[in-house]
Amino acid sequence: MSTSNFSTAAGISPGTLAEILTHVDGGVMTLTLNRVDKKNSITSAMYSAMANALESANHDAAVRAVVIQGHESIFSAGNDIGDFLNKPPSTSESPVFLFLRGISTFPKPIVAAVCGPAVGIGTTMLLHCDLVYAGDNAAFSMPFVNLGLCPEAASSFLVAQLMGYPRAAEALLLGEPFTAETALEMGLINRIVPPAEVNALAQRQALKLAAKPLTALIETKRLMKKGNAGIVAERMAEEGASFGRMLQEPAAREAFTAFMEKRRPDFSKS
Repeated sequence: MSTSNFSTAAGISPGTLAEILTHVDGGVMTLTLNRVDKKNSITSAMYSAMANALESANHDAAVRAVVIQGHESIFSAGNDIGDFLNKPPSTSESPVFLFLRGISTFPKPIVAAVCGPAVGIGTTMLLHCDLVYAGDNAAFSMPFVNLGLCPEAASSFLVAQLMGYPRAAEALLLGEPFTAETALEMGLINRIVPPAEVNALAQRQALKLAAKPLTALIETKRLMKKGNAGIVAERMAEEGASFGRMLQEPAAREAFTAFMEKRRPDFSKS
């Protein structure tokens, strides 16, 4: 399937295509975050494009694995703050939640290639990928509390399960960045390589997956995730409700105002 044919089928506009590049080859669909001038910050339209792409890949028998990648210098700075404030997620059908449900329930293997900063959802989406390869320049962070918000993507459950509570508390309550070496030690990623090699490694691994029996891949992934599937869906819904409520509260308003005004937030009254 060519990129242009896929885009039409998935309902992705040409403008969005420039920011989410989609390519299918050898049974692998590659989604590339392509907004480097804005640090690959993700807009509502980009979430819609990725959600549509995953939905299309789910139903396309020719797609046997998916790769999500960014640039050698940046994976994603998280939400585009301006777009986020203009179009806050107000319902469970908001594009960001459609993407999160799509990636968390996607039945085929997902491989991620991460270089540079992976902030907020740039880190939490990796919890739903099956293989994650990182550059030695990768830096992961989940600064939700620092924005007056709570975690998303079921990360309040999955991070504690993956890292253990003490490390999860440090990552989620302090929201400070951690290195690729720490991510490898904690089990968030599979391997560290030089940044120039990350995307190529992810492609090689995805092609290996695409050459295997699809039914066996899907059933193995289903069985591995079965124990957490219900908890993840429930926690994601609960986080989404809390996230929406907290967006309207003074702490979040102060955090976002301070960000736009390029000053330190003052939470003394929050």
